[in-house]
Amino acid sequence: MKHGFLGGFFIFALLLSGSILADSPKDPYKYFFNDTWGNFQEELQTARAQGKQAILVFFEMDECPFCHYMKEHVLNQPEVQAYFRDHFLNFAVDIEGDLDVTDFQGAVMKQKDFSTKQNRVRATPVFGIFDLDGKPIARFTGRTSGVDEFMLFGRYVAEGRYKDEPFLKFKRSVTEKAGAL
Repeated sequence: MKHGFLGGFFIFALLLSGSILADSPKDPYKYFFNDTWGNFQEELQTARAQGKQAILVFFEMDECPFCHYMKEHVLNQPEVQAYFRDHFLNFAVDIEGDLDVTDFQGAVMKQKDFSTKQNRVRATPVFGIFDLDGKPIARFTGRTSGVDEFMLFGRYVAEGRYKDEPFLKFKRSVTEKAGAL
């Protein structure tokens, strides 16, 4: 009888820990960002083939506390990872990096030139979202207030609202509707 109780308790504990682990933070470099060789022209083809809506580029740098905040509190959340992986291909670019990348038009340049010269990134983090032709369609500079605001930014693009209104107007309308409920 003791073994039955302990065995049942052990199974219950495993199930409980599994459900807790399922929702626990996960490494954003494994579960949010997609692997890339830095050829964004090829990534456009991949995004189209996979039925993605756009490409997200996370412009970051090592010493950036707001970049670290986003990776440790937002991009590591399973619901964020699932939503963004479903709708976008997601890549990180070091704005001080010396690695070569191929931009959306096929030009080869250093990460830092792709960031600062081509995309005018001056502060980090910057989340740049590009359509399937490589044209910028949405941008968020700085850290979000948390998961909810970042998810709202994803919805803003995934639902095509960027075509009709600025993100702040979309955010205001959504939060006002939520407050009215």
